[in-house]
Amino acid sequence: MANLQIKGVEEDFYEDLKRLAAASHRSVSGTVLAALEEYLAKQRKVEQAASPAQALLALAGSWEDTRSAREIAARVRRARRSSRPAPVF
Repeated sequence: MANLQIKGVEEDFYEDLKRLAAASHRSVSGTVLAALEEYLAKQRKVEQAASPAQALLALAGSWEDTRSAREIAARVRRARRSSRPAPVF
């Protein structure tokens, strides 16, 4: 197990840590370790979360078509010039 030493901690901050440690029945080291573990766990969840675009695609699906955009646009234009209903993709 590794050790971690933190230097340059402001006295007021350290006093706050000691109060928090006492309130949670932990040592100062245990309190700092628990806070860091909680922070890193939240960071992992954020990193693994889907982006809004990915979430939308998962809900709605995505368009898959072997035709090029030009071919699709040409078909839509042809359908607009006739009395036929627009094609269903």
